[in-house]
Amino acid sequence: MALAVPASAQTLQLNDREYYEADGVNVLVFSNQYDGMFYDEKNAGIEIIHHGIRTATNGGVRLQNTPEQWDLIPDVVSRTVDPETGAIDVTLRYEDYGFEADVHAVPEGDGLRLSVDLDEPVPAALVGKAGFNLEFLPSAYFRKTYLVDGVPNVFPRHPSGPSRVAPLADKVPQYNGQTTFDDRGLGQFIVPEPIAEGRTLVLAPEDPAHRVVIRSEDADLLLFDGRLLAQNGWYVVRSLLPEGRTGRVLEWTVTPNATPGWTREPVVQFSQVGYTPGQEKVAIVELDANDAPLATATLHRITADGEHVEAFAGPATEWGAFTRYRYLTFDFSSVTEPGVYAIRYGDQTTTPFVIKPDVYADAWHPTMDVFFPVQMDHMAVNEGYRLWHGVPYLDDALQAPPNIEHFDGYEMGPTTDTEYEALERIPGLDVGGWFDAGDFDIQTERHNEVVRTMTTLWERFEVDRDQTFIDQETRYVDIHRPDGQPDLLQQIEHGTLNLVAQIENIGHPTRGIIVPNLHQYHHLGDASTETDNLPYNPDLAPYETDGVSSGTPDDRWAFTGRSRSREFSTVSALAAAARVLSDFNPDLARRAMASAQKLLDDNAGEAPEADGPARWFGARGELAAALQMYRTTGDEAYAERFEALLWPAMENTPGRWSPIGIALEAVPHLGDDYKARLRPHVEAYREQLAEIADENPYGVPISTGGWAGNSQIVDFAITNFHAHEHYPDLVGREDVLNGLHYVLGRHPYSNVSFVSAVGTVSKEVAYGINRADFGFIAGGVVPGVLMFEPDFFENKEDWPFFWGENEYVLDVSASYVYLVHAANELLAE
Repeated sequence: MALAVPASAQTLQLNDREYYEADGVNVLVFSNQYDGMFYDEKNAGIEIIHHGIRTATNGGVRLQNTPEQWDLIPDVVSRTVDPETGAIDVTLRYEDYGFEADVHAVPEGDGLRLSVDLDEPVPAALVGKAGFNLEFLPSAYFRKTYLVDGVPNVFPRHPSGPSRVAPLADKVPQYNGQTTFDDRGLGQFIVPEPIAEGRTLVLAPEDPAHRVVIRSEDADLLLFDGRLLAQNGWYVVRSLLPEGRTGRVLEWTVTPNATPGWTREPVVQFSQVGYTPGQEKVAIVELDANDAPLATATLHRITADGEHVEAFAGPATEWGAFTRYRYLTFDFSSVTEPGVYAIRYGDQTTTPFVIKPDVYADAWHPTMDVFFPVQMDHMAVNEGYRLWHGVPYLDDALQAPPNIEHFDGYEMGPTTDTEYEALERIPGLDVGGWFDAGDFDIQTERHNEVVRTMTTLWERFEVDRDQTFIDQETRYVDIHRPDGQPDLLQQIEHGTLNLVAQIENIGHPTRGIIVPNLHQYHHLGDASTETDNLPYNPDLAPYETDGVSSGTPDDRWAFTGRSRSREFSTVSALAAAARVLSDFNPDLARRAMASAQKLLDDNAGEAPEADGPARWFGARGELAAALQMYRTTGDEAYAERFEALLWPAMENTPGRWSPIGIALEAVPHLGDDYKARLRPHVEAYREQLAEIADENPYGVPISTGGWAGNSQIVDFAITNFHAHEHYPDLVGREDVLNGLHYVLGRHPYSNVSFVSAVGTVSKEVAYGINRADFGFIAGGVVPGVLMFEPDFFENKEDWPFFWGENEYVLDVSASYVYLVHAANELLAE
């Protein structure tokens, strides 16, 4: 329903899911906590969901005016909820400073009273630094105003100050002592200054959907623009904690506007690409829990002159509740005439989609034509008038030093596991590979998955499309320019080049290759400018160069710690690539096979014992290696090894951790006896599908963790394709197509296609290498809908910087191409 200025206040109430709610308002108090790996993801603390949109986050005690991702976050020591008083109390602790603060929340009037209590005064090192913050999403307040003590202003669309500089010694250290800037020897860092300050702040007074009033009794409210330091920064409201005081040291009243009777508008979810005439066509309607469902929905055909003609009317059938919403289904499978259509539910009409026999035929083209070329490392990539990036990382790579905990999950133990000394240059790594998603690192295990998927694409579907010019000798890629060679083989070659280089020059695969400094890691722009592209020379001063090397220590580091499971995973990728590249690039195929054999020799013998299911889960890499080596060499010993590992793994990892996917992949290669022996496991898997169908209306396993689940959903659909292929009486066609529909728009929260530039409405603001421009890379697949505890789904369409929702992922993009081909084959039956 339309929003209106509220006629009366709405009191926030603590509900049985332990968050506060009123009509159109939810306030979460540490229902979600800070992430120990990625630190500040802006998904934690006190958060406001305002008229169905999460607009505020990170409420809590912080140590910076505008915290960046890697700035220190507090540990949550405890969280207690009192249902009788409606109070929520959270104790936060900064272990490095021995500093604890209690945050107290309780409804008061039409808002929420937030307070901070201290048993001990703020430590001297944190005086003037520790404060209470609440961050507001910039895109929610673009083109809106604010009032500070009655003085009006407009939220800045682009940050322009004010700021000051302070001595580096004054900066609160980040989690590992890194800095997020290149100070060029100045020994200073930037400190954003308030853009306004006062005791009463009204955000968006003109907009009832976004209006929030914050009042402070005893401390100034300081409004900052966090984008001064980082493009992913938010507007921050902050009050400093006073020096030398204990007890209740700070109180705010926060009142998000509530609209009496507000209900979220229904969301009609469907495939933005469309449907073939003969397939099942079921849309899903997502409703506010308080909305009254309509009995029917209609399908309208859009004629050549723009007229909407009703083509079908049918029941909107109640499915039930899932998280905070209720769901209806609308089945229009009986409509088979090709054309342009839209669904109408109540006063809503969806964007158009098409029905035609080859509707998915080109749904994978942008992924292979654009996304994968753009992600190619060590190459200049051009598209028409646009140079996506120059040739990057010709200075690859230095040996990462031992005993460090880096960022983004990278770390080194007590040894390098190589012949190289710390920060010694490892030759030969400046070739091949893809950027890992929205960052500029190479992650080896993800490469392995992409190479394996691409080889299967080639062998299973003979994907010989040619729309890209790729020249390894000159390191040049030109998108939309055919060069007479299959793009898929050229991409397999590109990934294999980097894997082989790692084995030949290091002796084993790396965890990955990544820049050494945080100020490089969050680089936004042309990848070729993240380093100076000159090998590091310790004999030169920083920023000094002799033309062929430089004294700037910006070269990427290779993290070379050994992993048995990673090495078997790499064997599987190399063996598959050697088979596929044998005619296309015989020399590389030979080197790939030699590298695979070296790793097998290095890892001969049984794996160390592990407890419980972890032992069998860790065998997945060896399963993949045995299968691919058998397929490439025909040596029965590998088939025997595969089965010796598989059956215990199937028995000891039941449920969704079962290696059923690779077991099904092996069916065409291991004979009828194997297929018969696998059947009972597929029957058990069929029961899992039934459980999933009961959990949610989408028929897919939806992730509820800190990273959205499109990858597992696409893999799930591919597993179902193989199961349907070999056991069609147990697994149906819709179990495959449900995964494709989900990615293309039939999913919670919205109906946007999660594949950029695929479908009528798709992800046009995503976390790619161009995220600072609020842009997209055609064909990239994002993680999708992220679940916030206890019951809120989100996928931001106007803010690209949430990597858990919007970061393009290499492996799911390759798997998506495979799934589209699988769907095309199924629908052609």
